[in-house]
Amino acid sequence: MPSAATVRRGLLCVWLALSISVAVVAGELVRVSGAWVPPTVPGQTVGAAYMHLRSPQDAALVKVEADVASAAEIHQMTTVNDVMRMRKLDQVELPAGRTVELSPGAMHLMLVDLRQPLKAGDSVKLRLTVRLADGRTVQETVVVPVVQKASHGSHR
Repeated sequence: MPSAATVRRGLLCVWLALSISVAVVAGELVRVSGAWVPPTVPGQTVGAAYMHLRSPQDAALVKVEADVASAAEIHQMTTVNDVMRMRKLDQVELPAGRTVELSPGAMHLMLVDLRQPLKAGDSVKLRLTVRLADGRTVQETVVVPVVQKASHGSHR
C-alpha cells in the first residue's frame, strides 16, 4: 500500500497537470478589456454592452448570453444617408493579435428583454462563446460594470 506522502505527491502531479492544461485553454480565449454597460431607465426592455476584444489566434465571437436578459445578440449599426440602421450579426471575426472594438453607434452587444432596469453600480455577467480557428468552441464569463458615461448613444 502506498504511503500517504506518495499519494499526496501523485495527487499534486495530477492537479498540476490539470492546472497547466486549463491555463493553455484559457490562454486561447479572447481578452476582454474596457467593458461597460450603460444604465437603463425603468420600462426599457433593451440594453447594450461595449468592450474591446483581442484574440491571440484567429477566432470568432459566435454567441453571447447575459444573466440580466432573455437574449443577447451581436449587432452592427451603420449610417447611410443620415439614417441609422441596425442589423443582427451571426458572429464577430477576431483576427489574431488585433483588437476589435464593440462601441456605441457601431458593432455592439444588444441585451434583449431585460429582466430589470440596469443601474449604475450594478454588474452584468456575460458568457462569451468563441469559435477557435480549429473549430473548437470555448466559453469565457466576464463581469461587466454598469456605468454612466457622458454620451453613449444607448438604445432607449
